[in-house]
Amino acid sequence: MADKRDFYEVLGLHKGATDDEIKKAYRKLAMKYHPDRNPDNKEAEEKFKEINEAYEILSDSEKRSMYDRFGHAGVDPNAGFGGGAGGFGGFGGAGGFGGFEDIFDMFGGAFGGGGRARRNGPQKGRDIQKSITIDFTEAIFGCTKEIELAKNVRCKTCNGEGTAAGTTKSTCSYCGGSGQVSQVSNTMFGRFQNVTACPNCHGSGKVIDTPCPDCGGQGSNRKTVKIKVDIPAGVDSENIIPLRGQGEPGINGGPEGDLYIVVNVRPHSTYKRKGDNLYLELPITFDQAALGAKVKVPGFGETYSYTISPGTQTGSEFRLRGKGVPNPRTRRKGDLFVKVVVEIPTKLSSKEKKAIKEMADKMSDTAYPKKSHFEGLKF
Repeated sequence: MADKRDFYEVLGLHKGATDDEIKKAYRKLAMKYHPDRNPDNKEAEEKFKEINEAYEILSDSEKRSMYDRFGHAGVDPNAGFGGGAGGFGGFGGAGGFGGFEDIFDMFGGAFGGGGRARRNGPQKGRDIQKSITIDFTEAIFGCTKEIELAKNVRCKTCNGEGTAAGTTKSTCSYCGGSGQVSQVSNTMFGRFQNVTACPNCHGSGKVIDTPCPDCGGQGSNRKTVKIKVDIPAGVDSENIIPLRGQGEPGINGGPEGDLYIVVNVRPHSTYKRKGDNLYLELPITFDQAALGAKVKVPGFGETYSYTISPGTQTGSEFRLRGKGVPNPRTRRKGDLFVKVVVEIPTKLSSKEKKAIKEMADKMSDTAYPKKSHFEGLKF
């Protein structure tokens, strides 16, 4: 992840670039570095892979949103808890562009004729993102939350087919079931074949003659649903929890998309957290610092004991190993770092003031070596 360049930088764009700017930048660079134009050029091939990957993310509004918020981790299936806005295909693979003519298919045409057929098979449904806020303690121990969200759900009446009971879809007469229409034009640059999705069947190759009365032929209904989310112990803000199959219904019988839960953790009034480690400031009294003492350190679910050495100074720090936050993946706990702060009394009775004065009168200069050294300095 650390070696990857910023996707906007790869395409030579600024972060607020429009969709058209992204398309134009990709088209220009893809034409320049495509392996079909640069045979046996490993450097060009690597650049094309990088350009292809950047476009795969920035051309998708949901993936781009995740990338803008979380960087490469937001679109990496292995980040957070395996979440992200969804994976992307590599060079020549699923989601990639295998041939030079594919670059032009994106913009509605094929270079020199002969575009590839548009797929009208099953497609995975849209992924959804939902934020959830939990307390600091819930993040430490883990919890189960129930969330509500509005989304499209598969119609139970027609099971997502969109057809009325006892009926089936028929082949689209406009495109003959191919799901696409084409138009050939001759220009000064050569012969272009413009291939687009069929406007009658929207690329599916099938039409519904008798739509389902409950979903109107859409195959899905908009509903508010409740979903339970198991949040593992040790999560932190901006961690992503994927819920597979909890997104929106697929197209043409494809599987449901995924739901990505973005976690936000409320800060704690006493404890601070960095990664799997916890940090705490522990107030102690003057006599505990001077004479040493066994102190109690409050933890989550238990209390720890620690013996402070005589002469402990304010700002001193000690570590309690394995008393931090459990890592959601490895289950190993981080450490608890405790910073000692000597509290100076502010509300004293006359009797207490007298006792402190008597103690001070009996203290020798050697009891305060730093103070004595400082007062002996001459400039």
